[in-house]
Amino acid sequence: MTEKRTMSPLLKWFYRLGAPVWFYPFAGRLLPWLGALFLLLLLPGLYLGLWHAPADYQQGDSFRIMYVHVPAAWLSMFVYFAMAVSAVVALVWRLRMAEIMILSSAPIGAGFALIALVTGALWGKPMWGAWWVWDARLTSELILLFIYLGIIALYNAIEDRRSAGRAMSLLTLVGVVNLPIIHYSVVWWNTLHQGATVSKFDTPSIHIDMLIPLLLMAAAFKVFYGWTLLLKMRANLLEQDLHNGWVKERIYASKTAPKNSTGRVADKGHQYD
Repeated sequence: MTEKRTMSPLLKWFYRLGAPVWFYPFAGRLLPWLGALFLLLLLPGLYLGLWHAPADYQQGDSFRIMYVHVPAAWLSMFVYFAMAVSAVVALVWRLRMAEIMILSSAPIGAGFALIALVTGALWGKPMWGAWWVWDARLTSELILLFIYLGIIALYNAIEDRRSAGRAMSLLTLVGVVNLPIIHYSVVWWNTLHQGATVSKFDTPSIHIDMLIPLLLMAAAFKVFYGWTLLLKMRANLLEQDLHNGWVKERIYASKTAPKNSTGRVADKGHQYD
């Protein structure tokens, strides 16, 4: 007699998240918590970075733009790495939620890349005397922005959504080669950007009063990415599955469920709240 194998609860939970009917309400429950965590990290990060951290002995107070520039640059690469992992999942296991993740992350990553480039120009003008120089890191970051835009354009250019998802996943994997170029550009070429500072924990190159708010801002940006990603994924799911049964059932449930004094669904235990 063969032994019946049962799926572990954790694996079963991850498997269910691959289904829109389970992912949509789960993401909705996470959103307010991520929003609160974002504010808890952002507000002290801004205060410590803009008012508490000492002025740089060379750059004065102009260095404070790094509390937006550096986290945005980090996140522009982190988002693309997350997209590349999702692309592997989408191509190997044909999981549609992975394609939704790539589609939803691309405009967010493009936004981070654009913020990094704009704040870099604002920072570079007083430091380098020019808004833009063809520095290796600047140029590779600009290429990353173009790759993000190319992924978005490719998906929208193909009418069939599944074919568009596979093409988008392939292009994402092709573009991942740019990430090590961005990261190691200051090592491989003679650039105006300084070398590693935060990662040098043995011989730190940044004062602790400057490092703590930088790490807080980086964590806040990462939580913000998670918050906006869930919002985008929910919106894309509704758009793609507008005529599917689970969307109609959810709309019907929201219309028929009892409301409280604020107009929201009163039964918090409902499957689709």
